[in-house]
Amino acid sequence: MGQKDYIGLFLAFVGIVGGITLTTAWKRSRDFFFVAMLILAPMTLDYDINFVSRDFYRGTTRGFEFSLVDILSISLLVSAILSPRDRQARWMWPASFGFMLLYFAYACFNVSIADPKLFGLFELSKMVRGITIFLAVAYYVRGERELKIFLWTLSFIVSYEGLTALRQRYIDGFHRVPGTVEDSNSLSAFFCTTAPVFVAVFNSKLPKLLKCLGILTIMLSCVGVVLTISRMGVVLMALILACTLFTTMSYRMRPRKFAITLAIIVAGAGITAKSWNTLKERFQSSDLGQEYGNHHNMGRGYYIRVAQAIAEDRVFGVGLNNWSYWVTQHYGPLLGYRFVKYKGTDIEPSTKIPSDSNVDEAQAAPAHSLGALTAGELGWPGLALFTLLWLRWFQIGASFLFKRTPDPMHRVAVGLLFCLVGIFLQSLTEWVFRHSPIYYTVHIILGALAGLHYVKRKAKKDQLRETKRQEKIAEEYYPEAADAGPVHLGEPEVVAERMVRFAC
Repeated sequence: MGQKDYIGLFLAFVGIVGGITLTTAWKRSRDFFFVAMLILAPMTLDYDINFVSRDFYRGTTRGFEFSLVDILSISLLVSAILSPRDRQARWMWPASFGFMLLYFAYACFNVSIADPKLFGLFELSKMVRGITIFLAVAYYVRGERELKIFLWTLSFIVSYEGLTALRQRYIDGFHRVPGTVEDSNSLSAFFCTTAPVFVAVFNSKLPKLLKCLGILTIMLSCVGVVLTISRMGVVLMALILACTLFTTMSYRMRPRKFAITLAIIVAGAGITAKSWNTLKERFQSSDLGQEYGNHHNMGRGYYIRVAQAIAEDRVFGVGLNNWSYWVTQHYGPLLGYRFVKYKGTDIEPSTKIPSDSNVDEAQAAPAHSLGALTAGELGWPGLALFTLLWLRWFQIGASFLFKRTPDPMHRVAVGLLFCLVGIFLQSLTEWVFRHSPIYYTVHIILGALAGLHYVKRKAKKDQLRETKRQEKIAEEYYPEAADAGPVHLGEPEVVAERMVRFAC
């Protein structure tokens, strides 16, 4: 490592120690750390350092990344355990944490048998950082106050990305805007992963100002997706916003709510009409037959064919984050694609494409499908575990669907569910789930959902415990009521006063 790396390690250590000390001693500072973590997550690439960097490698992670977001998340998590807030448990087991650990353990096994191992270790480090962020958010969002802070901050950063997209398109002259996440497809995925929750905000019992800001956020998100000219993103945004609206809205439509909904639809239609020529060109550039059926181009069908070839050859895949390496070295040429081979893990390969080559880039890019990428790198067992993990995430969110209530602790969770649906569907044709800004954002969404699930589960347990306690009191002091079945006697203080009177 160079001098810059040692300086980075020292600053990271100082930042973590100082952050833990501050958030443990002054609990209110956790709000500022949480807000900063949410704001910086989509722009984490501007505030990170790569140790053992391999910038030439075309993988999903190119070094041991560490950013300011990690310092904030570690500080929040450790301080929450060392000094929990009032009436909060020191330890909790967030929903899906066990499945995440199981998937991580399999990934560690996969890297241990893979060759080379370096690129897999890069990706493992990102998984650890994602789990840390997930736990930090789950420990923090355990009340309506923290939920409102989460929503205010998320609305601010999503709106900022939408305004940045407008500036990049109409002032800076970008054709496909990248936002602060530095990639147009990733920006599209970011909007699809965050916008649905603000539909739930609009249909919840929350402050009017927050609802108004949520409406503005939805509109800017729709603008941003259109400006990325992402075909999948435009379709998905319309689909998931509609699904979130129908599952969170009150079917008793009031004139004001109808007017606001109509205004959003008209605004979205206007934006789409203004950008229709560009979108039309994008949609006509290729069709499903060209993308998946043409065996002579590098459309998305190429990635699926490569994944099938790898899975047939290797049960456990080529190794985490080794897709580019092994497709360039072996599986690409096997299928007729002549890449420029890597010269190991330390030497930068040539980026000049030979004149007789039939590829777009010198080395293979990650598969434009999260499923194909996972199957190729982790094999069928890894894909099965990853599928189970996603099903668990969906099950957590779906548990909030069956009780229709405007309570924000309940309804916002439905919006978070459709946020996960958005990134899942986007991942069918992209690998951006692993892109650090999106990876952080998704784990923030997951942490918030796990925190709300914990609150719901704890409330049920407390209610059951209180009911049993009151039944026991009733049986002891008012035995003739025992045959009438369980009754709710009131608050504990009132119950005690009644029992004293009855005993006297």
